[in-house]
Amino acid sequence: MSEGSRILIVDDDKDLVAALRVALESKGLRVTAAHDLSTGLEAAAAQRPDCIILDVMMPNATEGFHFVWRLRQKDEAYFKDVPIIILTAIHERTELRFYPDSGDGTYQAGEYLPVQDFVDKPVDPAVLLERIERVLRLKRPA
Repeated sequence: MSEGSRILIVDDDKDLVAALRVALESKGLRVTAAHDLSTGLEAAAAQRPDCIILDVMMPNATEGFHFVWRLRQKDEAYFKDVPIIILTAIHERTELRFYPDSGDGTYQAGEYLPVQDFVDKPVDPAVLLERIERVLRLKRPA
């Protein structure tokens, strides 16, 4: 595990966040949390985590998708490249797309959501840890 890596969890389920925090911190990761879209974006900008763990469904429906869209729109390379792992109750093999029928000038019709991985809920901490390690390893220059 990439000990000392900064992980931001954006999820409105505070019990899940607490459980994930314990699992991740036990492996030496530094965890912070936000519980909605706006505080998640603020935390990402202020803290520059090495990886973001993001829930899709939060209080205002599909806030996770909006989080990704807004984060990836920022000009700095960091925001376009920071690894994001989506937590979802939708099966990970579902072909989630950002705009399935039309584009917006940035994303084309049928383009996949610009994230690095999906993990099904209920979350198996061992699976999440493996996925975090993989995206962090891929992010590092060879």
